[in-house]
Amino acid sequence: MSQTPGTTVYFGLDRPAAPEWGGRLPVALTVPGDAAMALSALGWQAVWRLLADDPALAVERVYTRSANPPAAEDSGHLLAAFPLIAFSLCYEEEYRDAAAALLAAGIPLARADRPDFPIVMAGGPLAFLNPAPFLPALDLLFVGEAEAGLAAVVAAIGRVALAGGDKAACLDAVTHLPGVLLPGRTTGPVVRATALADGSSTLLAVPAHSCFVSGHAEFRDMFLVEINRGCPYGCRFCAAGYVYRPPRQSRLADVQALIERFSPRKIGLVGTALTDWPDLLPFLHWLRERGTKFSLSSVRADGITPELLTILRTAGLRTLTLALEAPSHRLRTAANKHLSVEALLRAVTLAGEHGVNHLKFYLIIGWPGETPEDYDELRPLLEQIATAASIGVGKRGVAHATLSVNPLVPKPFTPMQWAPMASEAAIEAGYARIKQAAKGLKGFRVETETASMARLQGLLARGDERLFPLIGAAVTAGSFRRALKTWDGDPADYLDRQRPKDEHLPWDIIDNGIARDYLWQEWERYQTGIGTAKCPPAGCAMCKRCGIYEASQGA
Repeated sequence: MSQTPGTTVYFGLDRPAAPEWGGRLPVALTVPGDAAMALSALGWQAVWRLLADDPALAVERVYTRSANPPAAEDSGHLLAAFPLIAFSLCYEEEYRDAAAALLAAGIPLARADRPDFPIVMAGGPLAFLNPAPFLPALDLLFVGEAEAGLAAVVAAIGRVALAGGDKAACLDAVTHLPGVLLPGRTTGPVVRATALADGSSTLLAVPAHSCFVSGHAEFRDMFLVEINRGCPYGCRFCAAGYVYRPPRQSRLADVQALIERFSPRKIGLVGTALTDWPDLLPFLHWLRERGTKFSLSSVRADGITPELLTILRTAGLRTLTLALEAPSHRLRTAANKHLSVEALLRAVTLAGEHGVNHLKFYLIIGWPGETPEDYDELRPLLEQIATAASIGVGKRGVAHATLSVNPLVPKPFTPMQWAPMASEAAIEAGYARIKQAAKGLKGFRVETETASMARLQGLLARGDERLFPLIGAAVTAGSFRRALKTWDGDPADYLDRQRPKDEHLPWDIIDNGIARDYLWQEWERYQTGIGTAKCPPAGCAMCKRCGIYEASQGA
């Protein structure tokens, strides 16, 4: 299917833009945000593809910021008219947009105030991180990867609803299905539903891909396709490296089949460790032979080779993004960041030699146990980078470099889940040290996140149901920042203390398959600076170090 630049193209079934509702269950697939966000959200589009395949469902797109009151993008049906409203939740700040959409539609926010339809459900990454702050709004939470059973859950609801069943009967029909959490009814942790390919713990069952390619998307006119899910390196701060275990790779043939089927003009390769994909170079050569444009979401420094950079530069790459993560070798080792300075310098040298215009480095501050001395080696390292890449010194080198600096937010289901978060004062002090380290280096600039916003993200990421009133207040006040001024809770209780090993955590309602003792061991290893080997290529069946394989098999 060809596409014209700047337009919106649907890659999927030949079906009406606005499906008829007669004899079908209307489903509002709802994104807390605008069209640009939704059209670039690969997970949401994967859900659309799964549900649109069911002729018993009338699936419609709703972008919460596109209209007030919210309405379906294609038919104009108001959100309040849908018996099933399904939110895709990726980021904690989206709780406010989701709550605002319900209230603007005249739908009571609290589940307890909705004895009848609609059923309000949610899924997405937050569903298997920490959904607790928003649970009082939900009738149903799908915990896991959509390919592992979401379609069956929605289909079961549809069968009961279309047969005249009430809301309670619909929920009764799905209580036994994998990945279903019914707030107020489910007892015990819900095991995350995981999609494995033919029982393999190393292959991705079905690569997620775009259903909509649009000039209005954040990734303009780009067909996104998933190359890998999860990451084998086990960086102790990274939620994706834990909640998406086991790490899985796409089959080359599966990805090629998608490109041949849809023939997009430009594709974006999505994954957490793209250079770990053994078929990356053959695939890029194949795309070049087809004349298909492409870009990569992320690469590791130790995966940069002259051949890869030559291909990427030919494809138009101008910015190379690398993760430095921490300002010192000590903190990088403690965080289990498998980064060789030699590999980093080799990568930036190649970038300069191949005409890369811009280098971007991700840097995290506010680590547990961080000291001012951890910043002392940053300036010498930046100087080495500047020399190796010839940054800002002439036409043959890299023109400029950006340090993108963010505070550590200790996330659920990582070894950091017991750690305190840095105070605003400590975050600001870290920013000042980074800026001082980069001061006077030609071609360097520093970008930072607002400390208070980072702390808000930490509060929502680590909170429990007592934060639900804060979400409602944020809708009324217009922002979380203003709502915090009147909230009677104490952020310090969630953010500023180290939690004991056996404390009940709000996200204990979810079982991601990783043994709690394993995460605690990794937290202890962080504190003592001991590294852990990455996941083995053979997969979980041969390892079983963190317990994920047994959980994925239902053991």
